[in-house]
Amino acid sequence: MSRIVVFGAAGKAGSRVVTEAAARGHEVTAVARDLTRMDSIPSGVRAVSGDVTDPDTVAAMAKDADALVLTVGGPDARLYTDAVATAAAAVRALGPTGPRILHMGGGASLLNPEGVRFYDAPGFPEEFKPYAIGQIQALDAYLAFPEGDGISWTYLSPPPVHFAPGQRTGHYRTGLDHPVTGEDGQARISYEDYALALVDEIENPRHLGRRFTVGY
Repeated sequence: MSRIVVFGAAGKAGSRVVTEAAARGHEVTAVARDLTRMDSIPSGVRAVSGDVTDPDTVAAMAKDADALVLTVGGPDARLYTDAVATAAAAVRALGPTGPRILHMGGGASLLNPEGVRFYDAPGFPEEFKPYAIGQIQALDAYLAFPEGDGISWTYLSPPPVHFAPGQRTGHYRTGLDHPVTGEDGQARISYEDYALALVDEIENPRHLGRRFTVGY
């Protein structure tokens, strides 16, 4: 059993990570800025009001955790890098006993068949750019951690387009920097199976210090 803290637990992805982790018997703390947005909390889950960019909140949550899961988002690009910096500072202060960071990343930094980031390809929607650049900068921040810094992290990108609430099928495939596509050439995953993959990664680390992605 792991002690898992999920920031952004009121969101579509965060709530599903909470549900998946709790169902497997993990000790889960669900953190949200507004607890009234949490429709239902699984039995045994501790709900806490908090902000992922507040150093005191994150330090307190990190102290007794095995994993910090960051599933936060918004149109302010700085939110993503601020979240990374705050979580990393809390982990760094704890030294070797600090928790691992798992970050719900974006799909815009994945590469298309020509090796170009989806964000840089023609036709990328303007309305998604603030979110995408924030997630790209977050990934860059993780990659810039110096070797031996003591930060254990994993960044999990969903598909660049087809990522929505759906069913938990219990199946997915993994990739690294290119989307995992099906027979129709499209990459898809439900929030439920994304949460499955993330909790699988907590239980069986296979992508330490790097980004990976999932799809059917």
